[in-house]
Amino acid sequence: MARRSDPTAPFVVATPALAKLVERWRNHLARERRLADKTVEAYARDVDQFLVFLTSHLGHPATLGDVAKLKITDVRAFLASRRNAGAGSPTVSRNIAGVRSFIRFLEQDGEADGSAVRAIRPPRRKRSLPRPLTPERARDVAEPANAMDEEPWIAARNAAVLTLLYGCGLRISEALALTRSEAPRGDGAALRIRGKGGKERLVPVLPVVGEAIAAYLRLCPYAPGPDGPLFLGARGGPLNPRMIQRAMVRLRSALGLPDTATPHALRHSFATHLLAAGGDLRTIQELLGHASLSTTQVYTGVDTERLMAAYDAAHPRAR
Repeated sequence: MARRSDPTAPFVVATPALAKLVERWRNHLARERRLADKTVEAYARDVDQFLVFLTSHLGHPATLGDVAKLKITDVRAFLASRRNAGAGSPTVSRNIAGVRSFIRFLEQDGEADGSAVRAIRPPRRKRSLPRPLTPERARDVAEPANAMDEEPWIAARNAAVLTLLYGCGLRISEALALTRSEAPRGDGAALRIRGKGGKERLVPVLPVVGEAIAAYLRLCPYAPGPDGPLFLGARGGPLNPRMIQRAMVRLRSALGLPDTATPHALRHSFATHLLAAGGDLRTIQELLGHASLSTTQVYTGVDTERLMAAYDAAHPRAR
């Protein structure tokens, strides 16, 4: 029987038959749709929260019949309960997406009618624009001479990671997942990256990226082998992303950068600077590994904001 995520929960939230369908759906997401583990966990948590609510709402453990004949008022009551619990618009939107995914799975086997869930429009999300660094500041962050650490090899490692994030537009998780055999050489060869959901993409490697990696490898005291991680921690194990985040905090202080200057901001900077230099959105989408062009289009807002700021500062009639 399915219970609350909290093992101390005192009541059953789904009948055995419904619980088995939830498990089949989770396996479907992971094995057939090949969604990322964290996405599967988030969707499963959404459905778990929905079943907890439905059990309380109906006064008995949720059954397949209850889910199959959901009314719009039931779904709206669930969303209201999430709002009352303090969930913001992004969380509520994902809650809807998780429940919709499960209902859609049941619909494929004729087990449910998803019209009530489809009729609910997710709350409008205020999309915040990424905060990239200026090209000069991005180069300063990736400059090996600015890397601060008592151990030269760790300073070189941090500089190599940050150069890779900015030079190739990688997520920090993608950079730290590279093995020694995958080390970028900067000789014109493209880097094969496995991104979210297992989606692969090819990213060109600039010479400066290959040089930063080579400098780090020359100084690194550990040799884990070709299948070992490219970036290592102080004791020779896989590098924890928190170490790069801490290095960025030190750089912010030393270079006078804003709090928005994070490792991920280097990926934003990569995209924004390409767009400003005339790169087209489709190419930038491929380089970033975005599944949807709408995700990449947010950078047009960044570039427009930058242009308007320059206009306001320079045009005589703007004052």
